[in-house]
Amino acid sequence: MSGPNGDEVAAQAWIELRTEDPEAVSALAVARGRLAAGRTLERLRRLRLIEIRGGVPAADEVARLLHESTQFYNPHKERCAVRAGVEDPPPVRDGDAVLLVWERGGTRRPSAERWWRHETGREALVDEGVAWVMTFGSGTDAVAAARELGALRDARHGLLCNPFAQEMRWGAGNVPMPWIDEAESQE
Repeated sequence: MSGPNGDEVAAQAWIELRTEDPEAVSALAVARGRLAAGRTLERLRRLRLIEIRGGVPAADEVARLLHESTQFYNPHKERCAVRAGVEDPPPVRDGDAVLLVWERGGTRRPSAERWWRHETGREALVDEGVAWVMTFGSGTDAVAAARELGALRDARHGLLCNPFAQEMRWGAGNVPMPWIDEAESQE
């Protein structure tokens, strides 16, 4: 779906629990306690990443729509940061490594797409994945350490990605927009 200049219009919603995320806490403990690459891992965050492509209004309107719907997140338990264009930075710190994980076989959210069409009168594609955000201590090659943690995907491992049901992709220093659609097309 394209915007007025033929460019695809997209928005990203970065959704994170307001309390400590037990899955991220557990993965951080395993990484620090058992893996060389995880010993300098200072912080590990897990965020749901929802991308809306197509009929996307301005950022404040996207935030309002997301907040009104139970299709996207629960504002009582989660917080949501909206990224309305590539000029908007994702909610990560400089130097953080970001890993996108998505379900093999599809990321689409048809019920969210129907809700969006009903509320806005616009067609949109809605995809969902998980973004793992890793912060390493100074002096650590964050990219190499993050890639090592993400590469644990054999029959016995799968720290950040289930090797039987999920695929992954790196932000490579920045997070593209759209990101999930790009990842799906390269499966």
